[in-house]
Amino acid sequence: MNTQTTHLETLACPCGSGKQYANCCGRYLDQGESATTAEILMRSRYTAYTLNCEDYLLTTWHPDTRPTSLILTDQLSKKWLGLAIKRHEQSAADNAIVEFIARYKINGRSHRLHEISRFVRKSGIWFYVDGDIL
Repeated sequence: MNTQTTHLETLACPCGSGKQYANCCGRYLDQGESATTAEILMRSRYTAYTLNCEDYLLTTWHPDTRPTSLILTDQLSKKWLGLAIKRHEQSAADNAIVEFIARYKINGRSHRLHEISRFVRKSGIWFYVDGDIL
């Protein structure tokens, strides 16, 4: 378990599932388990953003669309407030979309990111491909 997430072990998971971090997104970020659905991957990626876990975000990003790096130091002024999953649709065995709204604050000002994200499963592992911001 990394030091960044050790204090979260018994706290509620940032993804809003209502579960303890260790029994929710901690399984993916800290123990290396693979998400079994695109929605679970979406939740764990949101949690990774709240914790500035660049390695996890890049690892779960499809290689065809993955950036070489993320500048998460810009995220330090961003306070994540919550995630709402609007829908999760699996159009085929290995393709899915997740529509979500992520709320956050920067310098005391509230913002929201409303996106429809596309996911693909390769060799049994789900990856984020890209998304349309609404």
